Amino acid sequence: MEFRFFEIYREETYVDLLIQGIALSASLTIGAAIFGFLMASLLAMMRISSIKPMVWFSASYIEFVRNTPLIVQLFFVAFGLPLLLNYQWPFWAHALLALILNFSAYFAEIIRAGMVNIQKSQIEGANALGLRRSIILLKIIFPQAIADMYPSLVGQFIFLFLTTGVISEIGVEDLTHAGIFIDSRTFRSFEVFITLTVFYILLSLLFKLFLAKIFPILFPFKFKS
Repeated sequence: MEFRFFEIYREETYVDLLIQGIALSASLTIGAAIFGFLMASLLAMMRISSIKPMVWFSASYIEFVRNTPLIVQLFFVAFGLPLLLNYQWPFWAHALLALILNFSAYFAEIIRAGMVNIQKSQIEGANALGLRRSIILLKIIFPQAIADMYPSLVGQFIFLFLTTGVISEIGVEDLTHAGIFIDSRTFRSFEVFITLTVFYILLSLLFKLFLAKIFPILFPFKFKS
């Protein structure tokens, strides 16, 4: 079998498609992670709340999302909701919303697990000092929970990035979409999808390296003796 990597990628159009796909996949990953994390933080706090309706709502949302396929959620957000609510967004915006809704549920369970594992003695000490519950939650419980669960959150972030490949199903021109398009024109499936694999691995490693580097900056208290 003869490989033709260089013959394929001498075509500037294909190179541009891959670069644009990488940029869009990375951008959607970062956007979904930021907004998904914010939503997940709220859901996690609702899960440990003493207000029963909030606990019920957050638990129901999390279980519903985690027990339905992402592809179904993606099609519902991209095609079902616009018909129901009579609006239309670009496909990348539909994909971003679907990723946020999906991964907020997974992030929420990770954060909640960290919050319930905080030592009770710290909470009792804060209560003895007369600190309000909101201060205890935001200043003591939440930062430590995020720091403790940081490796799991990083792993979920990487999974989020790799999952973006599914958004090509609704026409979003991400990295996977670029590969499928190039393959349909060149019929060199091996070379194209090996290229995609290498890009996904390299980008995952870069994300991991970056997140590892900022950990001491975000949580300096973890490194104090």
